[in-house]
Order: sequence, then structure tokens, then C-alpha cells
Amino acid sequence: MQNLFRDPSNLGLSRYGWTETLDDDFAEHREAGLVPARIARVDRGLCDAVTESGPVRAGLTALYSPDPLLAPCTGDWAALRPGPAPELVALLPRSSTIVRSSASRSSHGQLLAANVDTVVIAVSLTVALDAARLERLLALAWDSGARPLIVLTKADLAADAAAVHAEASALAPGVDILVTSVTTGQNIDVLTALLNGTTVLLGPSGAGKSSLGNALLGDEVLATGEVRAQDGKGRHTTVRRELVPLPGGGVLIDTPGLRGISLYDAADGLEQVFAEIERLSEDCRFGDCGHDTEPGCAVQAAIRAGELTERRLNSYRKLLRENAWAASRTDARLRGERTNRQKAITTHLRATYKFRDQQS
Repeated sequence: MQNLFRDPSNLGLSRYGWTETLDDDFAEHREAGLVPARIARVDRGLCDAVTESGPVRAGLTALYSPDPLLAPCTGDWAALRPGPAPELVALLPRSSTIVRSSASRSSHGQLLAANVDTVVIAVSLTVALDAARLERLLALAWDSGARPLIVLTKADLAADAAAVHAEASALAPGVDILVTSVTTGQNIDVLTALLNGTTVLLGPSGAGKSSLGNALLGDEVLATGEVRAQDGKGRHTTVRRELVPLPGGGVLIDTPGLRGISLYDAADGLEQVFAEIERLSEDCRFGDCGHDTEPGCAVQAAIRAGELTERRLNSYRKLLRENAWAASRTDARLRGERTNRQKAITTHLRATYKFRDQQS
């Protein structure tokens, strides 16, 4: 069979992010008569997927997993068994994953999107900047392995976009920030030029994610809705994650508005978001400094000097505690699962030995 990545007929699939690395990963599946597909949307045990031959509606039974992090997700690349009843039978290795703690507060994580290159964090300029929410979203983005990009929306309605830009810059050193308006078209062309590969839109309801997505798509593809004037919040017009191609290449994943953003094993992301505190900690007198009343604390010295805010330190502490709690919950669940498996094996062995004794 021809190499799919180098086959000119595969231009459609390359548009969705197919690469030579993925083609190499797919070799064993190709030998088994399977074809590559990218999941565009998951819905009640089925999914919409894109193949070199076009879109298909496929089953997911073979990929069932009790662990949500191992289940198929929008953005996944998969091996598809073609035929009258198409079925996805294997997932390819993921290059990145955006994960938060489950909204049910269980010890499982919730996978929001897979194989993402850029995370666009939409922040409305019509409401006060929620620093804690932005820090959480940045931690999710950095921890995924993708590149975060903050997009300040609704500039045409903003009282002082420059002030919000400055505030966001202080919270996200090293992250590009764009002020945009889909009404006037401000910086939409700049945003389009910055995006490549797979882009996911994250943010709360009412932040203008779907309107921004439509501006990038050049058409009213994504549903939009009104927001409440008193708090700038909107209804969940996007009800599930969906992947759509961008006109200039690459793909866009729109997500429902995130009310809760609980962290799940995001230690690396927190180090990136609070890099200045991590650096200051290295200069503390004690290696286990709690950055409270210890002598020689470089973090407290920075606060006294006005180089760091108390709010920023408190946010860092809170997110560290939350992340540690999520990790401990996961460890406890894994220990419980191992114990249950061991009990089941022991019960089976005892039954086997008892049966043998009865036969002898």
C-alpha cells in the first residue's frame, strides 16, 4: 500500500493534521487493513470522524475504557475498521492532552481535547479580569504540552482594553496576548496568522469563544448566544467538543464554557504559570521554606519590595494544595484498584485449588 502521508490523494487528511510521524505510528494498523481517522466529535457511544475518503459515523465499542483519560476524545487520531458498520479499534499515541479534574469531583480526570498545538484562552473585556480563573486556564494549557495564547475579546465594548492587557501580561509572562473584536475585525488577521496545526478554544461561557471561532472560520459554523448584562455570563451554546477545519489550514476545536476548572496532576503547568515564585524560592535560605514567616525568605522579600503580590502567592499556594489533593485521590483510587484486582485473583485461585482438591 502507498505511504499515506506522501500520497497526494491524502491532502484532505493532511489538512486535519496528519504528519509523517503519525504515518509511521500507523504502520502496523495499515498492515491489518485499517485506515487512519481523526475524531471530530464524540456522541453517545458513537463519533464523527474524518478519513481520507471523507467523514464517517463510527462506533467506539472496541475502545471502551472505565478510565475517562483512556477513552476516545475529540482530536484523537485512531485506526478505523472500514465497512458497512465502521468501527474505531485503536487510538494512536497522543502528542498532548488537556485534562482537568472531573466535574463530578471523582478521582478521575476529564479529557477535554487531544493532540492540540495551541490553546486559545478567550477572556472577555466587558467584565473584570478574573485573575484566578486565568491562572487556572494557563496551568491547564501549559501542562498539556501545547502553546497558550490569550485572546482578549469584545474590544469594541471595552472601557479600557490597555489596562486589562497589562493586567493579563503580569499574570502570564512569556504568553502572547491579543486584543480582538469580531465586530470590527480588530486583530483577527493577526490571530489567524499565529495559529497552526490544531487549536482549541477555552474559556467561560460568554467569553466570546464561538463568535471568535466563527470569525476564524469565516462563516457562522458555531452556535452563539447572548450574555447576561449584569455579569457577562452566557448560556452553553456549545454543548460538546467539536473539531472543524480552518480555511487557511489546520483545525479548530470549540469547547463548552468551563464553569469549573479544577486541576488534575498539573504540577508542570503550575511551575510555568508561577515561574517567578519558583525562581524566587531558589534564593530562600531554607530549602523547605513555606514563604510565610521564615527568615531569609526571598518570596516574602519580593512582596515587601512590591515585586510580587500577596494575592499571587495565595493563588499559587491554593493551586498547589488543590493539585496535591487531586494527586492523592488518584493514588488512593489506583491503590484500591490494585487491591481489588489482587483480591479477585486470590479468590479465583482459592476456588481453583478447592476444585482440584475435590477431584483428587
